[in-house]
Amino acid sequence: MSSEWPLWEVFIRGQHGLNHRHVGSLHASDAEMAICNARDVYTRRNEGVSIWVVKSNEITASAPSDKGPLFEPSNSKVYRHPTFFDIPAEVGHM
Repeated sequence: MSSEWPLWEVFIRGQHGLNHRHVGSLHASDAEMAICNARDVYTRRNEGVSIWVVKSNEITASAPSDKGPLFEPSNSKVYRHPTFFDIPAEVGHM
């Protein structure tokens, strides 16, 4: 029964993209089945070139309510911002 199978998050890289993007979730008994089901459900028009599946319970994420304490420390580290550096003219637009 599929409700006993783990939930997998599905990420697809399209033919014209460089990154995988989250497209949805599905239940499957193992990673191989999750990839096959993701192919059938999320790439119907043959637009995908790569599929990632990750068990939902293996993902660790921050909560939106933690935004302040999580990201504020980076504001004191201006050297991490590209505006801190002078880009030589011969490099051109980045």
